[in-house]
Amino acid sequence: MMSSLQAAQFPGACGLRYRNPESQCMRGVRLVEGVLHAPENEWGNLVYVVNYPKDNKRKMEEIDAASAVKVKRGFQKTSDLIVLGLPWKTTEQDLKDYFSTFGEVIMVQVKRDAKTGNSKGFGFVRFADYETQTKVITQRHMIDGRWCDCKLPNSKVCPDEPMRSRKIFVGRCTEDMTPDELRQYFMQYGEVTDVFIPKPFRAFAFVTFADDQVAQALCGEDLIIKGVSVHISNAEPKHNNIHQLFRNFPGGIASLATQMFGRSQYQSPSSHV
Repeated sequence: MMSSLQAAQFPGACGLRYRNPESQCMRGVRLVEGVLHAPENEWGNLVYVVNYPKDNKRKMEEIDAASAVKVKRGFQKTSDLIVLGLPWKTTEQDLKDYFSTFGEVIMVQVKRDAKTGNSKGFGFVRFADYETQTKVITQRHMIDGRWCDCKLPNSKVCPDEPMRSRKIFVGRCTEDMTPDELRQYFMQYGEVTDVFIPKPFRAFAFVTFADDQVAQALCGEDLIIKGVSVHISNAEPKHNNIHQLFRNFPGGIASLATQMFGRSQYQSPSSHV
């Protein structure tokens, strides 16, 4: 009998448990008149845990907790990833074919203009496996001849954020950068609705996208425009943007510049909001 085998192999044991393969919860094996009854009328290919008296209870609970952590990690959910910089010709099938080389793809979408049907220059992809998602985020991707970035939209990181801006702050600009050049550059990431360079020139600009997810996904990035490294941040906090602009200047110049520019109302006119 199963109970006799348990007593012989595990002296001092007082019961037997197994992990439910669906719920991952521990369940006790029914013991009636000294006989252990199989779960669901068959023992199956399950892992069984022997129960001991209370003096060993803490150790068993620690083992169960460790197993629960492993199970939880193994079932981490994937998220929709935003793919920035897509060529206009890229289709959803193209996206699926490319990302399927990394792992199982369960969703792809190319964002398109509702009126024209033209691509907006970005899309979304979702994988079945969390490890695949992590691998894809850590590298750049050559899709249809253009380098693209794949990352988590800020909406996934900060779900409680009440409203996301469609405008970005472009710091460290040079005076030879024109609005048209900035527009052409940022159009690779999505539809651009406005570009504003304050006058007199103050080494920064504002770019507004049609989609707030594109704007938020670019925040925190350092991009190369006309051979110059510019820094992208949110367009709202004026003090932080100015400090970011002068962060590489020596001594107290950064602090002084922050104070000077902080006194001026450099936010764009209402027509550019």
